[in-house]
Amino acid sequence: MTVSVVPTLDLEHAIADEGFDVVIGFDEVGRGSLAGPVMVGAAAIWARDLEDSDPLQVPEGVADSKMLTEHRREAIFGELKDWCAAWAVGSASNREIDEWGISYALGVAALRALAEAEAKLGIDGNGLFDGRQMKVGAILDGPNDYITKALGTFDAPMVPVPANVTTKVKGDRYCATVATAAVIAKVTRDRLMVELSARPQYAPYEWAHNKGYGSAAHRKAIAEHGPSDLHRLSWHLV
Repeated sequence: MTVSVVPTLDLEHAIADEGFDVVIGFDEVGRGSLAGPVMVGAAAIWARDLEDSDPLQVPEGVADSKMLTEHRREAIFGELKDWCAAWAVGSASNREIDEWGISYALGVAALRALAEAEAKLGIDGNGLFDGRQMKVGAILDGPNDYITKALGTFDAPMVPVPANVTTKVKGDRYCATVATAAVIAKVTRDRLMVELSARPQYAPYEWAHNKGYGSAAHRKAIAEHGPSDLHRLSWHLV
């Protein structure tokens, strides 16, 4: 597959130059699905790794996950996880989406990913690493900062270091950390929907093929069998 835009680390460098110790790319998957969770991937790198004598390079083959075939995403999944200093995928369930709405659910999912990524980096509960207070910068795909809006709210997890969020439209096309997060999130969610599809109660919906999105076969199955316990009941399902 020909990829017209190759992601760079230009924005990551700019954020590092502002004095941030960690740069984390975020991207979502499953926003428009009729069933299953929404997930937000996080791909973290150390700013110092952009500046040393052998600086971090864009991983080979990375691109916006929507521009890659499923086979290609699976092929580079392990490589992309290894490329990150830390990675995480946060999720919000269909029931949380129904209760909170999609925007807030995305914010909580992103904060769950952020908290996990910071823990994997070795940042403690006070936001310290090797005794030094960390500064975390983030790049979020799209125009809306749903991460900051959810921070400190009742249902959101505690995050040791709140991220300073920069939004970037089509960030999954232009920023290597965001593109990496997109692939990791997409593969993680696709694998879950395929696994769920193998269970008898979910087989009629053919999630192995549609991943929970509103294909004709999926909507027909909902009309015939009714929604499952994993469907988003606040969505227009049929």
